[in-house]
Amino acid sequence: MRFLPEEEQQRQLAVCFARSRLTPEQLWMRYFALGGSQSLLELDAYLNGLTTLPRVDRDMMAHAVNERLDELAGPPRAPYSQPARDGKPLHGPLRALVDLLEGAHRAPPERLPAVVAEAGRALDLRIGIYLADYDQRTLVPLRAEPAAELDIETTVAGDVFRRAGTAVTRDGPDPTLWTVLLDGVERLGVLEIVPTDGADPDDPVLREQCHWLATLLGHLVTVTTQYGDGLDVRRRRHHRASPAELLWQSLPPLTGATDSVVVGASVQPAYDLCGVVFDYALSERRARLAMFDAGPRTAGASYAVVNALAAYRAARRDGASLGEQYAAVGREPAGSATVVTGVLAELDLRTGVLRWLDAGHPAPLIVRDGRALPDTGAGAARFFADERVPQVTEVLLRPGDVLALYSHGLAEATGPAGTPFGRERVAGYLADATLPPETARLLTRAVVEHSAGDLRSDAGVLVARWAPR
Repeated sequence: MRFLPEEEQQRQLAVCFARSRLTPEQLWMRYFALGGSQSLLELDAYLNGLTTLPRVDRDMMAHAVNERLDELAGPPRAPYSQPARDGKPLHGPLRALVDLLEGAHRAPPERLPAVVAEAGRALDLRIGIYLADYDQRTLVPLRAEPAAELDIETTVAGDVFRRAGTAVTRDGPDPTLWTVLLDGVERLGVLEIVPTDGADPDDPVLREQCHWLATLLGHLVTVTTQYGDGLDVRRRRHHRASPAELLWQSLPPLTGATDSVVVGASVQPAYDLCGVVFDYALSERRARLAMFDAGPRTAGASYAVVNALAAYRAARRDGASLGEQYAAVGREPAGSATVVTGVLAELDLRTGVLRWLDAGHPAPLIVRDGRALPDTGAGAARFFADERVPQVTEVLLRPGDVLALYSHGLAEATGPAGTPFGRERVAGYLADATLPPETARLLTRAVVEHSAGDLRSDAGVLVARWAPR
């Protein structure tokens, strides 16, 4: 095995040390942390060409300098005594993973499609990204060249999004695999995947690799959206009013799940949201659910519901009981004459015991075996913060039961003839809620169509399905 001559290694190491902007003391501390045993004086003498060191100590010094160079600007790096094998894979799934991670590091959001394309080449795939718009009606392509949007209700890609599954099409020049793009369990869009090496899209191994790729890419889409507007503006089909901007920034993801519960939410009008917010918090033992509603669409509605949401979250995260959370919301001044109604619920994921408090709000709707359980009646007229916290309502759920918190504007939305959408129709949509986020999307879409797009109050729903292992 050939080794780099010590004199040449010493010369290049000294040059790289100067570029690292480390002091000799700082270099020695890093070298010592790697297991080095030479003194600071010996290291300093070596850097100045006054002495020699064993090869293992020279390489530890080189590694310490290289770590610092990586923090600053990257290569060129200090050489080791023998050539190191290139650790980067040349092809296959691991190469695709490395390309995604390295390409996304410090990349602005709009560069993500190019990063994904590079990762796809390592798998002999051509990959296209489609993200769902915020109204969840169309899939918007992320690519430099013009491309058509895909309707979620009528296309194969839309069907994959609705089912959170996969599909293969063979009606184009090349067979194409479509798979849902997920961040955890939240549907973000779909991937269009075309093998460039003649591979069969139905190959189980290829499908598994594409699933890994879609899962990692979903995380990258969410992360990069948080520090730039490049992806966010592509998902917007209309102007978003300032109240809606405030509320969307306050909402959790539209989907959340553990191994025993799945929750999905939807709010309308998506681009002109004004006075409805929802929240949830999932843990091993319980699911905490909430919805707040400021009623008619007024100027102060958004600030009122955001204040209520913040008070609820602060109390919940302090470990407050359900009654204490209720009182915390009641103590929060709305800053206007707007009255906020709402419902706070807790579901014990081990026993199925559901407990809730509602204030001027529709009680939770529970559907069992396709039929709604009887309405338990209304609670207090509004949130208040004294000793009169109302009695908690309890119901024992069965595995497979579906629970929904919904706003006044959902069931009370009226059509052109003045007919309200109705609680019974809401229950009908919940009867087959095997995929809660899709159920929530379809339900709010039906409400918008029922009202001919003229919603006087926001329509929001939070659907939860309890399915313990």
